[in-house]
Amino acid sequence: MLASKSLPKVSRLQPIFGFMFLGIILFMGAIFLESGMLFFRLLMGLTLGYALSRAYTGFAGSVNRAYTTGSTKLLRTLMFMFFISSLITAAFLFNADPTTFGLWINPINFGLLAGGLLFGFGMSFSACCASGVLTDLVTALPRALVTLVFFGMGVFIGFPIQRSSEFVTATWFNTGTFETGVFFPDLFKWDGLNGYLGAIVLTALLCGIVVFLSLKFESSRKRNNTYAGHFIENRQDEPDTFDSKDYSLFSNETYNRLFVRPWTLKQGAVAIALVFALLMGVTGSGWGASTPYGFWFGKVLMLFGVSAEGLANFTLGAPEHYSAPFFSHPVNTQNAGILLGTVFFLLTANRFKEVFMSEMSLSVRQFFLFALGGLSMGLGTRLANGCNVGALYTPIAQFSLSGWVFLAVMILGGIVGNKFAKAWFK
Repeated sequence: MLASKSLPKVSRLQPIFGFMFLGIILFMGAIFLESGMLFFRLLMGLTLGYALSRAYTGFAGSVNRAYTTGSTKLLRTLMFMFFISSLITAAFLFNADPTTFGLWINPINFGLLAGGLLFGFGMSFSACCASGVLTDLVTALPRALVTLVFFGMGVFIGFPIQRSSEFVTATWFNTGTFETGVFFPDLFKWDGLNGYLGAIVLTALLCGIVVFLSLKFESSRKRNNTYAGHFIENRQDEPDTFDSKDYSLFSNETYNRLFVRPWTLKQGAVAIALVFALLMGVTGSGWGASTPYGFWFGKVLMLFGVSAEGLANFTLGAPEHYSAPFFSHPVNTQNAGILLGTVFFLLTANRFKEVFMSEMSLSVRQFFLFALGGLSMGLGTRLANGCNVGALYTPIAQFSLSGWVFLAVMILGGIVGNKFAKAWFK
């Protein structure tokens, strides 16, 4: 996605369409979605899509930007987001029974290691992740579409492995509250705050270690003259020249500040953390994205005569996952909202046409790399029990050790994958 520019005074057409588009989406969602919970999921998706797009942020970029440009600012910002999200989790859980929430305390096993590596490979090939592929359907359609199709295939193929293989379902380590994995508060029951003080301190320490290593890496790149910086981050860091004495509600400058100027990475992180807080409060769980991609792939197979029962038998799941209406599934609705939120941002920023048409070419070599990226990520999510939100962000925010293990192997996979992708295009 390209950096934003000030809104031209001569064109208001796209912003008008943008606000009309949002109004239609909200009206149709309120009228036609089956429940208030599904409408809530739509709103959360719209907010996530808007925040991801306007802050030009994502999880895959944390490794890809560092490798290609030397900038670790996005990775460090993610640590900030993980930490404030863990504070939110602690607030919800402190006086509650954590087992009554749908916490993502994932297993630590071979599947987590292999899945994290595969996901790291894939996100470096396709330059996106499970949430990023949805925003990229608007900003880089050919790449994102190829990635999404093969991502869904990987998830679909991985379903029976995830549901039947002990190396994915069993854990090497666990603590008292959850048999599925390590829950940090269990390690600090003596701290006077039911373990949450110790869990927060440990999370802060781990975030600090990642920030320290990131800065050391960035410093090394600068000393070796291999640091290029990222042009989006440079645009985001431009000083705000707003002067209140010139303020006018209906001026071009006010519109630019409200709807066009890129959010900083930290502003995006805070917005996403607020969505995480709402999801925790309303659904009792966190943010997930990748599982429905396998359902979508199955729905495509149904167009060629495969029955829902046949799909369920293969995937060891329920036929309703494939036969139910698309918008009856909460994560389907939320994922659709992410895509629609991206469209809304680009329209109101007066940049939809420019950005949508900016990456319409696709070579044969690119096709195969993006297909491999999608397949690798999809299969990786089944082995690791989640993607960058379901195996990384949400588990870390909910004090699961598994998220930190996934982060380490994902970064390793991303480094190797970026080296492979660089060699592929030589």
